[in-house]
Amino acid sequence: MSPSPPSGRALADFGASENDLENLPGGRGLTWRSGPLILRPSGGDAETVWKAEVLAELRHSAEFRISRPIPALSGGWTSDGWEAWQWLPGQADERRVADVLRAGAAFHAALVPLPRPSFLDFADDPWARADRIAWEEEPLPDDGVVRRLAAAFRPVSDASQMIHGDLLGNVMFAQGHPPAIIDWAPYWRPTGYADAIVVADAACWHGLAPERMHEMLGGDGRYLIRALAFRITTFQLLGVWDAQLEERHRRVVDVALREE
Repeated sequence: MSPSPPSGRALADFGASENDLENLPGGRGLTWRSGPLILRPSGGDAETVWKAEVLAELRHSAEFRISRPIPALSGGWTSDGWEAWQWLPGQADERRVADVLRAGAAFHAALVPLPRPSFLDFADDPWARADRIAWEEEPLPDDGVVRRLAAAFRPVSDASQMIHGDLLGNVMFAQGHPPAIIDWAPYWRPTGYADAIVVADAACWHGLAPERMHEMLGGDGRYLIRALAFRITTFQLLGVWDAQLEERHRRVVDVALREE
């Protein structure tokens, strides 16, 4: 079944046109482009409003840029269940791991002054729950792979701050422009955890040799173990973890634990 396009009311409220609507790949097929705008379904919740208010004011730098939220003509950041963002040129390239890490570091540096938002206390989706499990704030699932990783958890003392927990496929590159960071997945964790998620995703899905993971992380594997636990637990909570996914992750987990 084809995804539903934005309603006429939402298009009008954001100044978009149905004549040039284009369904974009990624984003589970729910994202649409209309000229200079990107439209996607919105929860209209505290997270939506908080991110829009932060990103509307966050300053770009030579190291990164972000897509700005577009306010609705009727006021606020959503309309008829949709939100709109500035379209930016560029393509993700999950093979450019070092470049993604550099862009992420610049983005995270810009986020340092932000206080922890209260909406994180109420997040209950599979990603939020898996994150809490990876940080021992919820009980571990009854799964041998995750329990094997958890046995290698080590305490960390690095300060937490707002991070982007899904950077690898959400940094876009375009000639002559700083990398563009999109689809912010907000968590309150040390920045090393965000880096480790990038590296774990690259090793599991995009051809990074698992033996290079520690090198990419400066020899620090503390967060890599938690990043793998986070990703695997998310698959389990989504109900899609199977033998094929376990096989894809097995060598990466083995290397991460061996070099820890």
